[in-house]
Amino acid sequence: MNVTESRFKNRQLHMEDYLQMVSAEQKEYAEVFDYSKIAEKSSIITDYWTNNLLDLILRKDNLNKAYKQVKKNKGKGGIDGMQVDELLPFLRENQETLIQEIRGGKYKPNPVRRVEIPKETKGEFRKLGVPTVVDRVIQQAIAQELSPIFEEQFSENSFGFRPKRGAHDALRQCQKNVNDGYVYVVDMDLEKFFDTVCQSKLIEVLSRSIKDGRVISLIHKYLNAGVVANGKFERTEVGMPQGGPLSPLLSNVMLNEMDKELERRGHRFVRYADDCMIFCKSRKSAERTLKNIIPFIEGKLFLKVNRKKTEVAHISKVKYLGYTFYRYKGRCRFRVHQKSVVKMRNKIRELTDRNKGISNAERERKYQEYVRGWVEYFRLADMKGLLKTTDEWARRRIRAVYWKQWKKIKTKYRMLKALGMEHWKAKELACSRKGYWRMAKVLNQIFSKKVIAKLGYTSMLDYYLVVCEN
Repeated sequence: MNVTESRFKNRQLHMEDYLQMVSAEQKEYAEVFDYSKIAEKSSIITDYWTNNLLDLILRKDNLNKAYKQVKKNKGKGGIDGMQVDELLPFLRENQETLIQEIRGGKYKPNPVRRVEIPKETKGEFRKLGVPTVVDRVIQQAIAQELSPIFEEQFSENSFGFRPKRGAHDALRQCQKNVNDGYVYVVDMDLEKFFDTVCQSKLIEVLSRSIKDGRVISLIHKYLNAGVVANGKFERTEVGMPQGGPLSPLLSNVMLNEMDKELERRGHRFVRYADDCMIFCKSRKSAERTLKNIIPFIEGKLFLKVNRKKTEVAHISKVKYLGYTFYRYKGRCRFRVHQKSVVKMRNKIRELTDRNKGISNAERERKYQEYVRGWVEYFRLADMKGLLKTTDEWARRRIRAVYWKQWKKIKTKYRMLKALGMEHWKAKELACSRKGYWRMAKVLNQIFSKKVIAKLGYTSMLDYYLVVCEN
C-alpha cells in the first residue's frame, strides 16, 4: 500500500479526533475534478432504469458539483476531524483512490458524529448525525443524481426539501384548503421519525426505482455506518442519520408512501418534511381519518405516530411551520404563532445584551442579518402591530447598550451634544444616576429611530412593509 492509499485509509478509519471547529474561511477554490462546463439547457441523461446509475454518480462533473455544494454549505467536520477547508487538497491527492473504492464496492463510510440540538419542548433534543466532509461529498453526489428520479414520483402536496418549493408554498396550500371549507385538521406528529425509520422498508422502496444494485448497496452502507456519541461507537440497524446531504431525499422517499396513500383515499393534506396536516370539513371526519390512517403508518411503513402530540383541532388552534391561522371576512389569513414571537424576542434580547463583549459593528451586522431573515420568513403573516411594539422595545435596548458604552460623564455629554441636545440638557442627563433601562426611555426623542437606523439597525416594521405579501 502506497503513502496516498495509507493516508486515505487512515482518514476512513480514524475515529478519535472527532470534535472541534467550524471552518469560517471563504477562500476561492480551484476545481477538484476535471470539469467541463455544461450549459443550463444541455440535455439531461434520463435513462435511470439501466444498471449504470453509479457511473452517473461518479461522473467527474457530478462530483465536482457536489464538492462545490459541500464547500458552500461549510459546517463542522465529522469524526475524522477533517474540516471543509482541508477537503480540496485531500481530494486532489485521493480522488482516484476514492472513486475506485466506491466503484469496486470496497468503500466503507465513516460513522457520523452525534450532535444534540435542543427542541422547543424543554428537555427534548433533536439528534443530528454529522458525516465526515468526504462522505458529505459522496452523499451530495448521490442525491444530485437520485433527486430527478424521485421528483417525478413525489406528491404535489409535499413541500419540504424539494427544488423550487418551500415553507411558504406549504402555507399557501394550507390557506387554499381552509378557504375551500376544510377547517378541521389532523395535526400529525411522527415520533422520532429519523431514529425509527425501518431500513429494510426504505431499501425496498428505493429498489423499485433504482436498478443499480451497487447504488442500493452504497446507500445501505451509509444507513449502517453507525454513530459516535460521547466517544463511543453505536450501531445503527434502525433509523437514518439526520444531518447529511442524502437524509432529506431519503426521508421524502419514505414519506412519499404515506402521501400516495392519503391521495388514494382522497384526502387533502400538506406535508413539509415530517410535519403533516390532513384537512377535513368536520371534526368527526378528522377523527375518523386519524383512526383509519394510523394502521397504515404503523403497520405498513413501520413508523410510530406520537399519540400525545398528534391531535384533531380547528385550524385556528394549530401551529404549523411557526405560523398560526385565523379567518377574516370568510378568508384564511396568517399570524405569527406566540411561540415563534417568544423565540424571536429571546434572540433579539441576546443580540442586544449590553453585557455582551462584542463590537458595535458585529452587533449591528448580526442584528440586521437576523431581523431581515426573520421578517422574510414570516412575511405572509399580518403583524404590523407586533413589529411596531417589537421595534420600540428593541430600540430601547439598543439605546441602553450605547448608554452603558459611553460610561464617563464627559463621553455622555459629548455624544448627547453630537446628537443635537442643548448644553444644559446634555449636562443634566450626563450626570444622571438613573439606570440604563430608564435612561434608554429618557433618550427616546434625541436618540431617535432615524439615528438608530443610521447606525445600521434595521426596523422590522419598515422592512416588513417592503417585503410583505398582504
